[in-house]
Amino acid sequence: MKLLLLTAFLGCLATVFANAPPTVKWCVISDLELTKCQDLQKSSPVFSCVRRDTPLACIMAIKAGEADAITLSGEDIYTAGLINYDLVPIIAEAYMGANHDACFYSVAVVKKDSTSQFGLRDLRGRKSCHSALGDSEGWNLPIGTLISNDVIPWEGTDDRPLLQGVSEFFSASCVPGAQGYQNLCQLCKGDCSQSTGNEYFGDAGAFKCLADGAGEVAFMNPTEIPASEKNNYELLCQDNTRQAVSNYLTCNLGRQPARAVVTRKDKVLAELIWTSLTSVRGFNLFISARYGGKNLMFTDTATKLQQVPPDTDSFLYLGAEYISKISSLKTHVTPSLQSAVRWCAVGHPELAKCDLWNGNSYKPDSDSNAIECQSASTVEECFKKIMRQEADAIAVDGGQVYTAGKCGLVPVMVEQYDEAKCSNSGGSASSYYSVAVVKRGSGVTWANLKGKRSCHTGIGRTAGWNIPVGIVHKQTNNCDFSTFFSSGCAPGAPSDSVFCRQCKGSGKAVGDEAKCSPSQEEQYYGYAGAFRCLVEDAGDVAFIKHTIVGENTNGNGPDWAKDLRSDDFQLICPGKDPMPISDYEQCHLAKVPAHAVVTRPEMRTKVVKTLVDQQDRFGVHGSDDKFRMFQSEGGKNLLFKDSTRCLQEIQAKSYDTFLGEEYMTAMDSLRQCTANTPDLEKSCTFQTCQ
Repeated sequence: MKLLLLTAFLGCLATVFANAPPTVKWCVISDLELTKCQDLQKSSPVFSCVRRDTPLACIMAIKAGEADAITLSGEDIYTAGLINYDLVPIIAEAYMGANHDACFYSVAVVKKDSTSQFGLRDLRGRKSCHSALGDSEGWNLPIGTLISNDVIPWEGTDDRPLLQGVSEFFSASCVPGAQGYQNLCQLCKGDCSQSTGNEYFGDAGAFKCLADGAGEVAFMNPTEIPASEKNNYELLCQDNTRQAVSNYLTCNLGRQPARAVVTRKDKVLAELIWTSLTSVRGFNLFISARYGGKNLMFTDTATKLQQVPPDTDSFLYLGAEYISKISSLKTHVTPSLQSAVRWCAVGHPELAKCDLWNGNSYKPDSDSNAIECQSASTVEECFKKIMRQEADAIAVDGGQVYTAGKCGLVPVMVEQYDEAKCSNSGGSASSYYSVAVVKRGSGVTWANLKGKRSCHTGIGRTAGWNIPVGIVHKQTNNCDFSTFFSSGCAPGAPSDSVFCRQCKGSGKAVGDEAKCSPSQEEQYYGYAGAFRCLVEDAGDVAFIKHTIVGENTNGNGPDWAKDLRSDDFQLICPGKDPMPISDYEQCHLAKVPAHAVVTRPEMRTKVVKTLVDQQDRFGVHGSDDKFRMFQSEGGKNLLFKDSTRCLQEIQAKSYDTFLGEEYMTAMDSLRQCTANTPDLEKSCTFQTCQ
């Protein structure tokens, strides 16, 4: 009987706890924050408060389930996202003012009347002022930039402590909080603490350190420079030039995204936190003064909260540029010392080719391989791997360069299709024409294209999607392209889309998971795949590159193309009658940039050097015939386009400069149709400053 009563009691107790209303356990790191949190709890009982001493302790508590959420800034978001903790940002702060105020910028400020016009790369031996040790604007971003750009020589903690490396670079500094390194505290006025006992603490203090003549450069937030003083100062830019203080959006040492609420990977918990915060009434989350502090729980200058797009991890939230700079402070290794470039292959055919490349890239002089292989199911997944430093590089088309650029990656080498230009490093970058191809005699023209079936290289691809649907959007002002085309194949579209209806998949009879996949597994993927879609009567028009018909007719190309003649096809374009395939200069949809290799900013030099060496061995006229970078077996255009004659270094330092104003305008216009924006790009750009 006693056992039955005990069992019944425990069952009732379990029911009570199971039916208890859910709570959000907020982690705070000071007594002042605890007081504010307790007031929030009184106003909204769904919250409870958990006290820890540091952000890291809170991160560990959330990982263990002892707490649920905390608002963190950039470096701590980075730490929370590491595999040890695996937390994710779910809610971002939004701030008052212009769009760019959603980010915090770091700048290097100098007096305009400096006797010697030194630049950012001339700082060795000079005196520096910093807002605080560990502060993003005054320490993490500027020091990370100087290290990743090889201005400050430092090979990581195995070489020497970071503070020692910085102290040996500057002749004297004020770095509040850097006690233990005499010359890093030498310029401070008062003590070297992060408190009012040090007159040079904080952004205002760093500026005063510069204004007083104690230092020659101040690393700080540009918005803290007094308006009355701005004309007397300049900024040091990463290209070693100087610009006016007002130009900090383009002349800076990096930007830190808005502070964000982080939690465990639990969509139910994330939704609870969001609804709980947005349901708070009678309590201002963004006021701290009444508790005797600043930025308690949330930033005082925040005006609202906004949900982060689903499946956004800390790496996507922070962006490749910020991640590169922060990680360089942790375990920096000069890219030139890394043994291999990790290439990202999409799908099994590309991985098979990459494995051959890897096997042939052995370097006897260093007893290692120049290329290693990583794989992913899509180009977007490759971008994520590159941002997470799990891979280093991939060659993609212009539309994908656009997405990569929005996520902080940079184009470093471009495919050149004109061999005559390969010997001229200063020549014009390669480009190609986006064309619309139909069967001769089909009667299909641009004027009667509506209602026809379409073959596309892939969603988000330049010639196969961005250009043609951009033109359709301009003509119709309608973002629902399924009302224009009756059906089609656009690999990467949702499986229930009309743009998957005509796709072929891998050819399996049943259970074909490759159908409509944006990879070589789908037989209608890419340039040759879209043309094959037209050839096999799965579509009425194919949007491809101008050379594709010639590469797959008149005896060229794979088995499915062996009986094709180029004269059996025509080009169509707006305002003109169908024209011969050879007349692409007169009848095309756009002239677009060639495919390019993208990587993280700090890997630029390493990737370029490696690819130059590799094409000397395995290029069109390479010295080693065991492998050819620009030839594909078991597929078309694997890793690189088969028509590539060489790779050339891109002189433009940013993706928008490489793509050009015309293409950027077209892409920005197309992005008005949010359904055409890849999820990855949404994660990288939902903050207005990005």
